[in-house]
Amino acid sequence: MNRWLVVFGSICIQLSLGAVYAWSLFNQPLAETFGWSIDDIVITFSITIATFAFFTMIAGKLQDKIGPRWVASIGGFLLGTGLLLSSQASTLTELYLYYGLIGGAGIGMAYVCPIATCVKWFPEKKGFISGIAVAGFGAGGLVFKPIILALMESFGVSNTFLYLGIIYIVLVVGGAQFLKNPPAYSTGDESHSTTSQKDFTTKEMLRERSFYALWIMFLMGCTSGLMVISFAVDIGVQIANLTIESAATAVMVIAIFNAGGRIILGTLSDKFGRKPVLSAMYICSSLIMLGMSLIPMSYLLFLLFVSLIGFNFGGFLAIFPSITAEFYGTKNIGLNYGLMYQAYGVAAFVGPFIATTFGFTTAFLVAVALNIGGVLVATQLRTHSYTTVSGR
Repeated sequence: MNRWLVVFGSICIQLSLGAVYAWSLFNQPLAETFGWSIDDIVITFSITIATFAFFTMIAGKLQDKIGPRWVASIGGFLLGTGLLLSSQASTLTELYLYYGLIGGAGIGMAYVCPIATCVKWFPEKKGFISGIAVAGFGAGGLVFKPIILALMESFGVSNTFLYLGIIYIVLVVGGAQFLKNPPAYSTGDESHSTTSQKDFTTKEMLRERSFYALWIMFLMGCTSGLMVISFAVDIGVQIANLTIESAATAVMVIAIFNAGGRIILGTLSDKFGRKPVLSAMYICSSLIMLGMSLIPMSYLLFLLFVSLIGFNFGGFLAIFPSITAEFYGTKNIGLNYGLMYQAYGVAAFVGPFIATTFGFTTAFLVAVALNIGGVLVATQLRTHSYTTVSGR
């Protein structure tokens, strides 16, 4: 089998899953159609992200046992079903259940499968291929934005859910058919291995102090990105004194740089090592957040800052799957990375919480401290872990 077909299927899946980041497009139409409060509608997105993060653990364990094709297909059907049911929702509770819980579960079931499969097929370039596998997720909102807007203009918000559900089922389930483990990783085959590195079980991984160091690093890295992504428009309006229309440009810019960072920084980590690249990313994020707190922002400076934050954020999501594989092996990477990914789920609440609790200027300084903490934790990682696992 041509391993690039796995990459093709992965991109089809991740573009569809990443469309969840275009949720803000639904807020106003739903408010106008049903008379709901936008503050209540936005909770749907939080439920979706939390459910998504949780189900990556379940999906990871399943795909390690039965293979990625079936699990990703289940995820596609769940996501599509959640959207189809959302088209019939007439109350917020139904929207929370259909889109938030069922749709979020579908995203979580499908998300980890392309990453785990691609890393197994490309052991010599884990960072690059992880970046490719997750770049589609980062670009999903950008790709689906015009599609969603066109559907809502022609058919209304409820029917948009209906058509999106059909599109997601076709793309995710179709892409899942290209997901197949290399022969050495076939389900139940423990007699072969393409690498001499030790494959940690999840219990063994949880006994390693390095797991908790990496988990904390992941949390610290994602917090800054999710803080800015969640409030990009508000930061532009309140801090840079921009109009809503001008500040909204940041959403598109972040999506582009987010996707680019996943590929570029993932590739750089293959060439120069995970630890040096991660350290540089934390330092860069610290300087950017410090600048956002202390320097008066013009329109161009605002776009520069949010672009770089989005770029670094994408890099964290590309590097941590590969670093998980290098520390703990690829055989059980589905569940192992699912547990690591919970740091992202926690950061999705921590970042916005810091911003709403302390205000933007102080929150940026808190983010500076977290990123400095990320560098300090990175210096404590045992270098021989990389040498033993990656052969450097």
